[in-house]
Amino acid sequence: MLIKSSLFDLAFRLSGWKLVGDVPTHLPKSLIIVCPHATWKDFPIGLGARSMMNMPINFWGKKELFDGPFGGMFSWLGGYPVDRAKNNNLVGAIVDIYHSKESFHAVLAPEGTRKDVAALKTGFYYIAVQANVPIIMIGFDYVNKEIRIREPFTPTGDFEKDKLVIAEYYQSVPGVQKTWIANYLVDRV
Repeated sequence: MLIKSSLFDLAFRLSGWKLVGDVPTHLPKSLIIVCPHATWKDFPIGLGARSMMNMPINFWGKKELFDGPFGGMFSWLGGYPVDRAKNNNLVGAIVDIYHSKESFHAVLAPEGTRKDVAALKTGFYYIAVQANVPIIMIGFDYVNKEIRIREPFTPTGDFEKDKLVIAEYYQSVPGVQKTWIANYLVDRV
């Protein structure tokens, strides 16, 4: 898996992007979530950010990305294909991967699509809880060209409570004015 690349570093810097926040390289395992998932550009920007972070981060992607001529490239870049089309205990399978490794970091977009959504898919949350790994929230701030890294968050197991922490963080990232944030925070007491 390609992690560090001078080419990715150069492209990231020349395009004007920068990392903001501490990279949690001390953690042996984590689940990284990235919002917003708004454009195809998220992937190459993410590769640049991963290279600059100098951290072995894999990613989960829909299995269709791994079919056809680019499938090998996505695998080489650290991708794991997931089949979202059927009820196949995907959460359990991913938790098993975390349990089988001494060190493992993976990223996903909990929105599940580049369209605006009313709620995040919750699989990421239950993966983190069952694998007993912290969640690292990363915001793609397209307004200021910043990859914003929040300190690791340990989920409590109460999604209704924890979703407020997640929504509050992403509400602070410029350009992430998503329906799901409003829906999560409207329930706030």
